[in-house]
Amino acid sequence: MSQVTEEQILDALRRVIEPEKQQDIVSLGMVSGLVIKEGNVGFAIEVDPRQGAAMEPLRKAAESAVQDLEGVLSVTAVLTAHRETARPAAAGTPGPAQGPAARQAQGPGAGGAMVPGVRSIVAVASGKGGVGKSTTTTNLALALATLGLKVGVLDADIYGPSQPRMLGISGRPTSPDGKTLDPMNNYGVKCMSMGFLVAEDTPMIWRGPMVQSALQQMLRDVDWGELDMLLVDMPPGTGDAQLTMAQQVPLSGAVIVSTPQDIALLDARKGLNMFRKVDVPVLGIIENMSYFSCPNCGHVSHIFAHGGARREADKLGMEFLGEIPLDLTIRETSDSGQPVVVSQPDNEHAKAYVAIAQRIWDEVSAGLEDGGRQAPKIVMQ
Repeated sequence: MSQVTEEQILDALRRVIEPEKQQDIVSLGMVSGLVIKEGNVGFAIEVDPRQGAAMEPLRKAAESAVQDLEGVLSVTAVLTAHRETARPAAAGTPGPAQGPAARQAQGPGAGGAMVPGVRSIVAVASGKGGVGKSTTTTNLALALATLGLKVGVLDADIYGPSQPRMLGISGRPTSPDGKTLDPMNNYGVKCMSMGFLVAEDTPMIWRGPMVQSALQQMLRDVDWGELDMLLVDMPPGTGDAQLTMAQQVPLSGAVIVSTPQDIALLDARKGLNMFRKVDVPVLGIIENMSYFSCPNCGHVSHIFAHGGARREADKLGMEFLGEIPLDLTIRETSDSGQPVVVSQPDNEHAKAYVAIAQRIWDEVSAGLEDGGRQAPKIVMQ
């Protein structure tokens, strides 16, 4: 198969006409972030934020135009809203602040609820990958649902979405009006993930602005309905996705997941400090893979050490939410799309997730009674 080139893709996109200006989207400078990797193509289309929903047919036309090219295996286009630069104020007239801090404070979360109907949004985060954050998110969401709450999960890990498999959901979301998507649903929990929109084995090759745009669309353009809590399964680290959520969404709080060993706790501390810098309350730390109990003899082994997260929580003056063991049952039920909380509700591990979920909800609901919190204002020091 021949390799598609950037020029071939731009030529195809020159046949896509912006309906209002009647010019092609390349000549108008609307195409950005073009990435090609082994036949997989990704790019962004910059549009006026006021016309975002109306531009969905344009996005689909652009994807179709590129998909027809020889050598293209997959195409992903996202709409990203460019904002007009503010005009300078007249002489002697004080104008709006134009520094980075001011622009952040004017982000989508600052003017009003990005997700109307959702009472609280909680990020589940870790400083590094491989600590079981997605498994924890899934079981916490199901545990919250068993407490009688209306719960949703946003899979914010654009590069490695896990929630479709863990929640046992397949297929693609529908759009009744062509503007908003209905979230997928299983076990009484609503879910939206990039994993529903691209093939499971398709690599995501987006740059930072495309990731930010995709996250905003999965929040803003999904009909979440009425939810008590939306859990956000964050990608590992402290990059674009984390900053987008922390700076532009009125998070009720964040939960940090870590394994007990020092290197994981070091990375977890970075994630914790990021949330603190943007004034997002950290609800507590969960120690995952805390110990291993042999299913045959019952001997307990501390494979990754033990108690590190509790000590870290004590040192930082925050809540230690609980510990979850390294257990075959948790792994197998999560991989099969039948998480332990719903498939084996009487299991001691399922009860541990429910106890942690109750503690999280107690903290969040207390904050809601205090009036909740607005999107954070970023202070440049």
